[in-house]
Amino acid sequence: MSALVEIRDVCKVYNPGENEVRALDHVSVDIDEGEFVAIIGQSGSGKSTLMNMLGCLDVPTSGLYRLHGQDVSGLNDDELSDIRNREIGFIFQGFNLIPNLTALENVELPLIYRGVGKRERTELSEQALKKVGLAHRMRHKPAEMSGGQQQRVAIARAIAQAPPVILADEPTGNLDSGSTREIMGILKELHSDGRTVILITHDNEIAAQARRVIRIKDGRIEADSKANIQTDEGAEQ
Repeated sequence: MSALVEIRDVCKVYNPGENEVRALDHVSVDIDEGEFVAIIGQSGSGKSTLMNMLGCLDVPTSGLYRLHGQDVSGLNDDELSDIRNREIGFIFQGFNLIPNLTALENVELPLIYRGVGKRERTELSEQALKKVGLAHRMRHKPAEMSGGQQQRVAIARAIAQAPPVILADEPTGNLDSGSTREIMGILKELHSDGRTVILITHDNEIAAQARRVIRIKDGRIEADSKANIQTDEGAEQ
């Protein structure tokens, strides 16, 4: 299994100088292809900054970030946008659906931006909605769906073009317990299908459902269960 994400000695500094804030403070971490990882931390811990880094929404002040072997640390906005479109499917807490579009149209929208032809994008979008159990709600608009259904539309949008990485930022934060179970079940299925799933959360119960948990505090990696997993695997051999 090869490293999909390689982060080496990454710092992110805001307001450099006397009042500087180190949102990330010499962070180093690898994430392999096919892993299901939760990154957990409280507000202000640096987890959102790390998510922005992983999702190529921001670049480090210093240090190295490789995604699929490509150094993305110093890319410009257009280059980062191209990487995001190709490599990463985003799922956000707020769904980010367009209210006047149907579920199918919401899923199709990013594919239009990527230049996918109409027949192919409709087919990909329908398949993605079926995968998340919404075959019967494709023509419904967000206001006609529950929060859990809206989040499933958002997941379908993220997976329609089969990106290798699913980056989920507090995906159950606005949902009730039943919808939370549904969404976590879908993320586990995506992982079983071979996707790399990176889940950002502040909730210990949600994080515990991942295969690996990285804890971040004050901009530093405080704990990483990967070491324990490797030790356990070694003991079984």
